[in-house]
Amino acid sequence: MQNFTKYLKTKANIAEPEFELLIKKVELRNVEKGEVLLRPGEVCRHSFFVENGLLRSYTVDDAGKEHIIQFGSENWIVSDRSSAFFNEPSDLFIDAVEDTNVVLISSDFINEASEISSSFRNYNQIALQNHIRHQQKRINLLLSASAELRYMNFIKLYPDLTLRVPQWMIASYLGITPESLSRVRKELAHKNFKAN
Repeated sequence: MQNFTKYLKTKANIAEPEFELLIKKVELRNVEKGEVLLRPGEVCRHSFFVENGLLRSYTVDDAGKEHIIQFGSENWIVSDRSSAFFNEPSDLFIDAVEDTNVVLISSDFINEASEISSSFRNYNQIALQNHIRHQQKRINLLLSASAELRYMNFIKLYPDLTLRVPQWMIASYLGITPESLSRVRKELAHKNFKAN
């Protein structure tokens, strides 16, 4: 759990004594590519810290089309926060795009870490606000931005994913067709091409 340890000690400023208490309360799990961690109708009991690999959260509409909400690569946390917090059935799928190692973080862990460490409590609050900020920006982009701007924002947010996920998944995340994504990529390549 090297990345998770670094996350707790460096980003959340957990001191060694608290770290030793808290690390016993999480579990590392190996998830195979395609394995589903959460299905609609289930209550989300954990947040999934990606130690290595890649997760995604998504919904499926009545026509069977997938709509990807989030990708989570190394050091990202993927969860259905509303299901976990309100103890309600989820609307989401969460599955592994690659073979992935995840750290299972329960609500009890979050509560206990917040009680014993003011640094963690403050960091967790900032992380939650940052999540809300990203979701609001994403909604605004989906409602009003061009496909090109959405793609540029995707590259900025997920710089390593264009070579790790199939084009149809990127298109699903952007809310466009794979054909539209191909056009956007060709136009961007043409704009950025400079003859010697």
